[in-house]
Amino acid sequence: MAAETIDTLIIGGGQAGIAMSEHLSRQGIGHLVLERDRIAERWRTCRWDSLVANGPAWHDRFPNMSFEGVDPFAFATKDRIVAYFEEYARRIEAPIRCGVTVTALTQCPGGGFRAETSAGPVEAARVVLATGPFQRPLIPALIPDSAGLFQTHSAGYRNPGQLPEGAVLVVGAGASGVQIADELLRAGRRVFLSVGPHDRPPIRYRGRDFVWWLGVLGKWDAPTREPGMEHVTIAVSGAHGGHTVDFRALAGRGMTLLGRTEAYAEGRLRIAGDLARNLAAGDANYLSVLDEADAYLAAQGIELPEEPQARIIPPDPACVTDPILSLDLAAEGISAVVWATGYGLDYGWVQIPAAFDAQGRPAHDRGISPVEGLYFLGLPWLTRRASPFIWGAWHDAAHLAAAIAAPQTAATAAR
Repeated sequence: MAAETIDTLIIGGGQAGIAMSEHLSRQGIGHLVLERDRIAERWRTCRWDSLVANGPAWHDRFPNMSFEGVDPFAFATKDRIVAYFEEYARRIEAPIRCGVTVTALTQCPGGGFRAETSAGPVEAARVVLATGPFQRPLIPALIPDSAGLFQTHSAGYRNPGQLPEGAVLVVGAGASGVQIADELLRAGRRVFLSVGPHDRPPIRYRGRDFVWWLGVLGKWDAPTREPGMEHVTIAVSGAHGGHTVDFRALAGRGMTLLGRTEAYAEGRLRIAGDLARNLAAGDANYLSVLDEADAYLAAQGIELPEEPQARIIPPDPACVTDPILSLDLAAEGISAVVWATGYGLDYGWVQIPAAFDAQGRPAHDRGISPVEGLYFLGLPWLTRRASPFIWGAWHDAAHLAAAIAAPQTAATAAR
């Protein structure tokens, strides 16, 4: 079959792919976006029913379009976010083809790339891999199926009614784990939450949203962390109007906090004795943000209402001072486990070894790979902390579009 040809191929029709399409259009570069499912599919089918954005609507968006009909300081629902991206794609007339799966990507002998797809081959001079960070749900191989528990990743969790009756263990205390555990607790379930190391920013402080503070304090623009430190678990919640995550308050409402889940044997989980340490480190992160915020206001001469009560850290509950180190699942009535343990990348279909490092991770400099014409977009810490977020992907796309356009602009000027 003869291949369709295009200047630039974008693989992925989520926030990164749409942002890339807009910036390439601005540069006058012909392109095509291929999406294996629907626009923003991860928001549709890999999130729980009650999910809302963790940042307010004024912030968690592209710069050129607001959420119509949503209070700027409210937290948009996942359905509203899907509608936002669909409308945005229509407004910019993004050339997106949905329902087309790319099964293999290779380099062409004479230059450029060839994508084998479910709708036939496509050849392009340049390719942007905009498939995002949520590609492969990670579930530790700890509890075997023979244990007889219902086990699902947060990507497969929908609502409390999906789970069998009984207590629930939620492993992972980032945004997903905290919100799911809280929802289950509100539904009357007995909940155990395994808490690992995390950052814990205030959802609001002195009248400003945490996303505003992370901006003025330069934290969104923090450069990529050292190898092995790329992922940072952030305990934050936009649910119920948005609130600062307080693990001790969850325990006060009946949730049992645990340290990291380490191993399983004969119906028991071995729990690390690090719960108090993890909470203390999260507290230190929280208080450091307040300290930096106060110092910023003082230096800038900005007067905002003080919040001395925000610095009050409640005493540790019994599950922290006398931690559980061995959990008998049957004795505690635990019938289900929700693994909120993050995602891994899946580029097995990209048959270009030079695009990856020795550990199989994307090799790039701010999204520009060592393979001429190949780019990555939407990954955590691609250029800075904000990279995987909606507006961060938009700004990274602008950078890549400029890099793609530069050689063409130079060639035109030389003629």
